[in-house]
Amino acid sequence: MNGAQWVVQALQQQGVYVVFGYPGGAIMPLYDALFDSDLEHLLCRHEQGAAIAAIGYARAIGKVGVCIATSGPGATNLITGLADALMDSVPLVAITGQVETTLMGTDAFQEIDVLGLSLSCTKHSFLVPSLEALPEIISEAFLIASSGRPGPVLIDIPKDIQLAEGVLPNCVIKKKNHIINLHGSIKSAKYLMNKASRPILYIGGGVGMARAVSTLRHFIEKTSIPHVVTLKGLGTSADYHNSSYLGMLGMHGNPAANIAVQSCDLLIAVGARFDERVTGQLNTFAPNAKIIHLDIDPAEISKLRQAHVTLLGDLNTLLSALIHPLSIDPWIKEIHLLKKKYAWSYEQLGEAIYAPYLLKTISDYAPEDTIVTTDVGQHQMWTAQHMRFSLPENFITSSGLGTMGFGIPAAIGAQLARPHSMVVCISGDGSFMMNVQELATIKRKKLPIKIVLLDNKRLGMVRQWQQIFFNKRYSETTLNDNPDFLLLARAFDIPGMHISRKEEILSAINMMLTQPGPFLLHVSIDECSNVWPIVPPGAGNDTMLEKLS
Repeated sequence: MNGAQWVVQALQQQGVYVVFGYPGGAIMPLYDALFDSDLEHLLCRHEQGAAIAAIGYARAIGKVGVCIATSGPGATNLITGLADALMDSVPLVAITGQVETTLMGTDAFQEIDVLGLSLSCTKHSFLVPSLEALPEIISEAFLIASSGRPGPVLIDIPKDIQLAEGVLPNCVIKKKNHIINLHGSIKSAKYLMNKASRPILYIGGGVGMARAVSTLRHFIEKTSIPHVVTLKGLGTSADYHNSSYLGMLGMHGNPAANIAVQSCDLLIAVGARFDERVTGQLNTFAPNAKIIHLDIDPAEISKLRQAHVTLLGDLNTLLSALIHPLSIDPWIKEIHLLKKKYAWSYEQLGEAIYAPYLLKTISDYAPEDTIVTTDVGQHQMWTAQHMRFSLPENFITSSGLGTMGFGIPAAIGAQLARPHSMVVCISGDGSFMMNVQELATIKRKKLPIKIVLLDNKRLGMVRQWQQIFFNKRYSETTLNDNPDFLLLARAFDIPGMHISRKEEILSAINMMLTQPGPFLLHVSIDECSNVWPIVPPGAGNDTMLEKLS
């Protein structure tokens, strides 16, 4: 067989069933090999869409996502997806075609140094030098992508190597080893836990990636410790079953979560990285707290906040070792009062649709295992604040990179990964247009994805910042020339409806959720609606703004 045929065989041996991509000249041999294979290939309508669909697939099912593109512009169009996967620690293997080895370095047609371009946005990148090198590189790529802290890996394969014929061994499946190397000790961590009177568990996306959700919930049950989550940590705690859950913290977090963290005396960070959108001004974050940091990635330990005890390794092992009852009843009572004081309110005067209430209602009526994807902006933060998720893999959003245009392709990947789950994409009118061409992918595969489009005819989050921090100088954030979104959806055979009054919400949600195929719910909301609270950039979390003065 030739190199391309061997790559297809190797992907199948790695347990890959679905790949996302777009063909072109330098990757044509691989697409020729796909023609006769058992792999399901999903043709996305842009390489960025293919990369993000692979991310959605990986995050929904916990497997390595695979995307394919040709050389030159095909490869460069993957870069945003690779960066997104790196920032959010998503296991991804991207395969790109490259010009023939004899033409490399000559500025040949569609030649680009994708290896060089990708070095800053991948966990590792390979340029395949020969046919014989393929087996080791493929095996290494999948191992690197899925082991330790997951991330994206690029494999760039010249066209002549794809066409070269030879006898190659089967792909070796390399198993990842869990790191168990404690810097500090369980004994020291337990000492700090017993000494603390106001501990908080600070939960990040690493818990879900470590498949440690059950262990973490058991830890919470046995310790009764109050807990907060990051954007990627949503769904980790069974929030609606636990009275000590305070919700998301940070720039748009629940005030109760931020207040509790600011006043705690022990912060146990589990699979979290002290991102500035979480901490606000770092030197004011949890100022009186000792820090216990549990993580798989040694680079994150004490990178931003010095830990008093560090535990490096598999979170299932570490959390299990820390389980023991704590005597913190007065703190738990204080937490319950905080929760009651800062519970979300959904009351609003007038007939306009209040986005938080709409999203909460969708969450209440959708099946519990519904997967929600979002784009980036106000709708993303409202979703994080007001929708509930039973597992972290049920909430897929671009956290670290903040990629507009993420929602629809991520929903496509998630639907392919879990065809029997409902998938709902929450989008805004700005983000929706970023990868709108992927509606054609939904049409082609007849995917039953539900899209909720919150339309304020603005780039909402940027407009909000312009209002609050830039003296209401609304530069290039008005979208009054939006298309007719329902007409646009119908061009792709996607039915829909438009609502603008709160009395229409329940019937519209019922229609959307019971629709057997895809559906677009176009929702007009007030252009002046803001996401509250907000911590001003560079300020501490104790300076939250809850409305404009």
